[in-house]
Amino acid sequence: MTDSCFGATGRRKRAVARVRLKPGTGKRIVNGLPMREYLGREVLVMMVEQPFELTSTSDKFDMIATCKGGGVAGQAGAILLGIARALILTDPSLRKELKATGFLTRDSRMVERKKYGQPKARKRFQFSKR
Repeated sequence: MTDSCFGATGRRKRAVARVRLKPGTGKRIVNGLPMREYLGREVLVMMVEQPFELTSTSDKFDMIATCKGGGVAGQAGAILLGIARALILTDPSLRKELKATGFLTRDSRMVERKKYGQPKARKRFQFSKR
């Protein structure tokens, strides 16, 4: 990467996002598509924009993200973490406010595995005493 490009990785569930921030006008590209088009839901777009709005840097950086795995919501969470980590690389003084809002915390919740002898992870077949 060049000096003016800041990159970071974000993860959520099974999704992994590689995020690059370049000084620019605020373009957002995810997997080669505009972010709004790729994510689809406005809630996810607002979620991804939160770190930029908090640090007042929404029109200072162009974001290019590459996502793999998981679903769209998990990928949005991964992008959010990647953006927060990349913003710290641009300016270490932003760390305090990003940390306080929880944008730097990796959400470790994963799908619980299915157990044998059960239809799902926790659901059990009906018990019959007789």
